[in-house]
Amino acid sequence: MSYTLIIGDRAYSSWSLRGWLLFDAFGIGVKTQLARLYSDELPNMLAPYAPARTAPTLICDDGTVVFESLAIAEELASRHPEAGLWPQGARARATARVLASEMHAGFTALRSHCAMNLRVSYTDCAPSAAVLADLARLQAIWDWGRAQSGSAGPWLCGDYSVADIFFAPVAARIAGYNLPVGDAARAYVAAHLAHPSFRRWRAMGLVDGADQEVYRRDYPTRPWPGPQVLAATAVSDADFATNPATVNAACPYSGKAITHALELGGARYGFCNAFCRDKTLADPEAWPKFMEIYQS
Repeated sequence: MSYTLIIGDRAYSSWSLRGWLLFDAFGIGVKTQLARLYSDELPNMLAPYAPARTAPTLICDDGTVVFESLAIAEELASRHPEAGLWPQGARARATARVLASEMHAGFTALRSHCAMNLRVSYTDCAPSAAVLADLARLQAIWDWGRAQSGSAGPWLCGDYSVADIFFAPVAARIAGYNLPVGDAARAYVAAHLAHPSFRRWRAMGLVDGADQEVYRRDYPTRPWPGPQVLAATAVSDADFATNPATVNAACPYSGKAITHALELGGARYGFCNAFCRDKTLADPEAWPKFMEIYQS
């Protein structure tokens, strides 16, 4: 089976993040088609798949079109039962479905006041009473989910599951807007920020297009609170033309010829295009294929 996932801007499209995590976090292959939000790109891309009109939209190789994130989760779980998208135990699985369903339908105050923006973190966003109520509800159902499922690890229902994926953009909002939550919720947010798939998505989101002004806020900023990133620097086109030598002979992702490079730890590493270089530059440790070369 093969899949294509139509997504919006990675830095801002919270539902696209959920859709993509369903694949990457569970090792299911997918091709992506990126459409810039607030432009004609998404409606034009989705026109052949009407009545689909939102990102993410999944197109399966058998012609099936799925354009609701919770439906995408269920369809993938049916087609790939071995992947473990939902918990195996009946009680934990039911709990995870309740949590994902409430997230899918609720928390409108939080969503409205704190639009997801993975490119910035603020010191404060003056949350309203309605936003604080949403945060209280989130913490209540997270605690309930752990108690119901007996989860003792970082995730809500045992192993990482669809329930956690549906709350990943909420974790990004709590981190991005420095929202007031208790210790257990902060630990849950930290687990999301450190998750390898989340780190890869955010790294791509930092470099896959210009800022969308509609998401800009005038709050004071602070450094992103996720894991510390290895400090790499981009090699300029002119510098690379003069000295094209790199540790690796081919791009770690595509295997194609090297046209761009970055420097890390006193060595140069090459990539087949600017995006491959820049997503690695944004968070080198998020990319296992690069780290294999770096650590060899």
